[in-house]
Amino acid sequence: MAKGLCRVIVGAQWGDEGKGKIVDVLAREADIIARYQGGANAGHTVVVGDEQFVLHQVPSGILHPGKFCLLGNGVVLDPTRFFEEVDELERRGIDATQRLKVSNRAHLLLSYHRVLDEAKEGRRSRGRIGTTGRGIGPAYEDKAARSGIRVADLWDEQRLGEMVRDNVEEKNRWLEVLGSSLRVRCEDVLAEVLGYRQRLLAMSGDVSRAIYAALSRGERVLLEGAQGSLLDLDHGTYPYVTSSSTTAGGAATGVGIGPRTLDEIIGVVKAYTTRVGNGPLPTELPDEMGERLREAGGEYGATTGRPRRCGWFDAVVVRFAARVNGLTELAVTKLDVLDGLPSLRICVGYRFRGDRASQSSGSGMVGGERLQEFPGSLSVLENCEPIYEQMEGWDTPTAGARRIGDLPAAARRYLERIEELVRCPIRRVSVGTKRDQMVVLEAAPSDSG
Repeated sequence: MAKGLCRVIVGAQWGDEGKGKIVDVLAREADIIARYQGGANAGHTVVVGDEQFVLHQVPSGILHPGKFCLLGNGVVLDPTRFFEEVDELERRGIDATQRLKVSNRAHLLLSYHRVLDEAKEGRRSRGRIGTTGRGIGPAYEDKAARSGIRVADLWDEQRLGEMVRDNVEEKNRWLEVLGSSLRVRCEDVLAEVLGYRQRLLAMSGDVSRAIYAALSRGERVLLEGAQGSLLDLDHGTYPYVTSSSTTAGGAATGVGIGPRTLDEIIGVVKAYTTRVGNGPLPTELPDEMGERLREAGGEYGATTGRPRRCGWFDAVVVRFAARVNGLTELAVTKLDVLDGLPSLRICVGYRFRGDRASQSSGSGMVGGERLQEFPGSLSVLENCEPIYEQMEGWDTPTAGARRIGDLPAAARRYLERIEELVRCPIRRVSVGTKRDQMVVLEAAPSDSG
């Protein structure tokens, strides 16, 4: 049996790392591009020529003519917004319908999930997660509770109606418990589902089998995820995480292939750090520098427009992501955003502050203790401060660089230091939003001219 190449793209920070562009660039070399988790709460922004596309559920590879795109069983599909996205692509000249297939095992995100999401987030008295309110969490809750509705369930209309009625009754009971005045009508939900039922069934199939067959033919498969490793349900900054597995392990289960099938795992990171929503961000810059990075980098959510919190590059975070994903390489994005800064900082470790609040947490740690690895305890992380190394900045613009030698010497040293700290080679560096604004390294920066 021939063996193709299976690549995985994962975010190695808190999401919004620029995965959309990296997927778009690598899609040229792929035959199939598949999304393996998440829902419509994520957004990939891709610039093609003078046009900008913001994709929420459709894989970025759809922008390449002739490429076949799949949505795996790990996705919670919002069909209403999915078809809005497909129709918009068609309107802009992209033949999306004929090149898209949805796993028949994917779970559906319905209108009652969005209502419940907003009610639950509004009820939190403290520690709001900062969700997008798109219903992602409740949809994954139904999946885990074995009460979700899958694409395959649309075949049996009678059984579908019974499932919808049962779920609506349960959701209305929850809304009452939460003190919400909102209620969901079974007739409305069923009409919504039946409205897209035939169209969705026509686009559904066995994604696992399709990927297996493609790899058996020697073809190239590219798997793309949403969010980032530090938002992973198991390995992220819980509870300030998403509701799915965003790491490379989730790529295998999210499309239905074995882990030994994964050949390359590419971690995407910004040249600095951002986070949207609530939760810890050790290197956050709540000052003029943070605002400068936000404006220069256009750091506003592609889905919600929310401003992203910005900070210096955190090597502790990315080293942790490299380990839990088994990264084979890094792709660094938005290096050009750092152009013109006289100096830069890289977080190389954390120092435990050891104040009164942390002593009562029972962490067993001593004030002033240094951490080299990312902690699992939120209480510990919230009582840590970053340890920085300062590096020289550069004045020369990087947007025109296409080879490693085109980058300023200080920028090359910055990349070298990231490699050393993360212990993972950098193979791609993005220096702008356009497809051709990419430096591809065949060797590590320190080995290049």
